[in-house]
Amino acid sequence: MSKHRPPIKLFSGNAHPELAQKIAKILGVTIGEAIVGKFSNGETMVEIKESARECDVFIIQPTCNPNPNDNLMELLIMADAMKRASAKRITAVIPCFGYARQDKKDKSRAPITGKLIANLIETSGIDRVITMDLHASQIQGFFDIPVDNLFAEPLLVQYIKKIAPGKDKVIVSPDAGGVKRAKAVADKCNLDLAIIHKERKVANQVAGMTLVGDVEGRVCILVDDMADTCGTLKLAASELRQKGAAAIYSIVTHGVLSGSAIKNLNEAELEELVVTNSIPQSENVKHCSKIKVIDVAPVLAEAIRRTHNGESISVLFYNYN
Repeated sequence: MSKHRPPIKLFSGNAHPELAQKIAKILGVTIGEAIVGKFSNGETMVEIKESARECDVFIIQPTCNPNPNDNLMELLIMADAMKRASAKRITAVIPCFGYARQDKKDKSRAPITGKLIANLIETSGIDRVITMDLHASQIQGFFDIPVDNLFAEPLLVQYIKKIAPGKDKVIVSPDAGGVKRAKAVADKCNLDLAIIHKERKVANQVAGMTLVGDVEGRVCILVDDMADTCGTLKLAASELRQKGAAAIYSIVTHGVLSGSAIKNLNEAELEELVVTNSIPQSENVKHCSKIKVIDVAPVLAEAIRRTHNGESISVLFYNYN
């Protein structure tokens, strides 16, 4: 009996249909027909309108703001529906993995919500996860199923090389926790590294900053995995300007941009905030001209193609061309 691959099917919830459509277009397929909404009492309602029997199903659904809980429930319920519809394999494509910052017990009686989310994803029937730039790589260890943590770093490096050509540039880590990430980018770009040490009294509020490194007269590029309220970016840009920086850019993978982020960005001494479209940015771009968006659909589409065909995806980690 000859072996053949099951047909590929892509589905999307309401988290980021624009990204799902871009991925589908690259792969030359259409998004599967499904109704994802709410009942009158607020419960999530999912109805798959086409057969998924013996199919290789990919559900594209970042569990991100502005409705991370709704997006998560849509993903879990869609996966359960696919499992009960006899899908051959179910892969969750989660460009931005929600609750990733709650990855350890850092104080008494604190939950490890990242682990809880991993348990929920596995229980729903998902066989594999494709995500991008996890806040902490050890989250992969929360799962007992394969997790492919793609890197946006090659795309970020390509963009950084185009910033202020011919000028003296320096990569800046906005906190001690991001030094490893910033150092990797600095090495790929053959640039110096500076570090900002920040002190927090409560979450999302920075009490003070100390700069380590020389930035005077140089173009500074702040590198991080995400930007949330952008209070840190605003303070970091101010600190760099006081130290004599000629221009300041920021480049991050996940533009969460919650709360007063847009206000902080408009007031910050930043030339640009560069983010990927792992999270929908269409509304944010309308309210802040500093936001520039890098498309990660080609990377995710290639990861899906390789996963479906049983090919290695390691080449995606090192493609800096």
